[in-house]
Amino acid sequence: MAVVEALDVIELDQKAHLIRELDGHVMKCVRDQNGNHVIQKCIESVPAEKINFIFSAFCGEVATLSMHPYGCRVIQRVLEHCAYELQCEFIVDEILESVFILAQDQYGNYVTQDDLIWYKVRWFDI
Repeated sequence: MAVVEALDVIELDQKAHLIRELDGHVMKCVRDQNGNHVIQKCIESVPAEKINFIFSAFCGEVATLSMHPYGCRVIQRVLEHCAYELQCEFIVDEILESVFILAQDQYGNYVTQDDLIWYKVRWFDI
């Protein structure tokens, strides 16, 4: 958890340098009991333009991640913290493509419930 704690206290340029080391290892981290916390902290505390490689790693994997015990938490953080609508568009599209399966999954249902509703309220003023 030292990386998560470091992301709380270091400057933005140091954060950006540190998280670049994750490039190519994002999916492994997301599926890891401790690594998923690092990815979540990156999403929460680093501007989107510095972590595009994280979002790119999720392309084509959103439904699978949503049904994973740690991956679902990461996808939830993305929906909560995306900086602008286009950044999350492919993620929402992939969720909607599998919404019936996700809604019945023990982890996927969390993504389809509160977080999609929160996303819609945030971006569409419903």
